[in-house]
Amino acid sequence: MGRAYRGDGSAPCAGRRDVGLLLIRASAGGVLLAHGAQKLFGWFGGHGIEGTAAAMETMGFEPGRENAVAAGWAEAGGGALLALGLAAPAAGAAAAGAMAAATAVHWDRGLFTQHGGYEFPALLGAAAVGIGLTGAGRLSLDHATGHVLDRPWMAAAAFAGTAVTAGAVINKRNAVVARRAGAAEQRRLEEEAARNAEDAAREAEHEAEQGGGN
Repeated sequence: MGRAYRGDGSAPCAGRRDVGLLLIRASAGGVLLAHGAQKLFGWFGGHGIEGTAAAMETMGFEPGRENAVAAGWAEAGGGALLALGLAAPAAGAAAAGAMAAATAVHWDRGLFTQHGGYEFPALLGAAAVGIGLTGAGRLSLDHATGHVLDRPWMAAAAFAGTAVTAGAVINKRNAVVARRAGAAEQRRLEEEAARNAEDAAREAEHEAEQGGGN
């Protein structure tokens, strides 16, 4: 179902599945490419590397510049390759890794975007994983080049490497966020203790003044 065949009934031509994959690749890959270009070059109203690096630092990705460059190229490069249908396993894995990190940032806010949730990066990541595992279809450069960059072992290696790398990045970011939260709480307690000490000193001074007047 969904496949078109040549007139002699032999080799299949591009069919509905291939057109569907092309539409998914073009839309998801185009969005990823645009977001990557925002990070890397400041295009489409983005902040460029310096602005993205500062934002990365704020979100807990240290060092910010290196993470900004890695995320930008994973999105831009992965998105471009997905749209073209070239090296689908590597492209899908790279984009999925970037979206996994973005999902982790928004995880505590729930699913929906209106609450700052993770639905947008999760959806892009799922599309990237699907294309990377399924393949780009016949309307792709992978098909045109004989799938030299789209072998089963490549998919296994790419997604395994991405899982390890993304997991390490997310764990490091979570540790940074926890450390910052602990430091902020410690500062709050110290400031509260200082205020309490000042209040106690003022109260003692006031009582001493009252005692001297009597």
